[in-house]
Amino acid sequence: MKLALFDLDHTLLPLDSDQSWGEFTLELGWVDRPTFQAQNNAFYADYQAGCLDIHDYVRFSTNAIRQKGPEAATQAHGLFMERVIRPAILPAALSLVDKHRSQGERLVMVTATNEFVTRPIAQAFGMDVLLAVELVRDETGFFTGEIAGVPTLREGKVTRVKQWLAEQGLRLEDLEATFYSDSMNDLPLLEQVQHPVVTNGSPALRQIAVERGWRILDLFETP
Repeated sequence: MKLALFDLDHTLLPLDSDQSWGEFTLELGWVDRPTFQAQNNAFYADYQAGCLDIHDYVRFSTNAIRQKGPEAATQAHGLFMERVIRPAILPAALSLVDKHRSQGERLVMVTATNEFVTRPIAQAFGMDVLLAVELVRDETGFFTGEIAGVPTLREGKVTRVKQWLAEQGLRLEDLEATFYSDSMNDLPLLEQVQHPVVTNGSPALRQIAVERGWRILDLFETP
């Protein structure tokens, strides 16, 4: 089995789906604008700096849907897909995924964004597997705001990929795998695969790619 692993935000999408969902809840009037924006921007800065407390962030980012309930959350996400995500799914990203699909590779999205936000996006890209931040559910089956298992952030992406493969009796070390990512947070997984591809990469990650001879791809570069 060959694997094609994809980060999502700023890799397959030219935006951050988690931040965009937060902005969408602002448009819906679900959250207080000044308070939400200040907290959201602070969390995003921590993510970029590699010091995000993902447990605190997930409690914060799921608070609105937990307050509104599953029916309202599902309806809102449908609008989010229609208005924000689908227009941002560009031909270059679809072509990249289709190339690996046509080669018979297993398509896996590995994202630090939670499963509520990302599952419909993974389906839109035709992914075989989604490895995202899994959420604890209460007795009704809806989210509590806590994280289930290992979050898919930094070294956690390596752990979750290896756990998923181990369930099938496989090891990452024995497989030919490609991983596309833009972020320094994903350096641990980039270092584990045979074919790391720095995609729309940050300056720091591009420098590492140059030093190590990794492929660099600018997926959203305009002609």
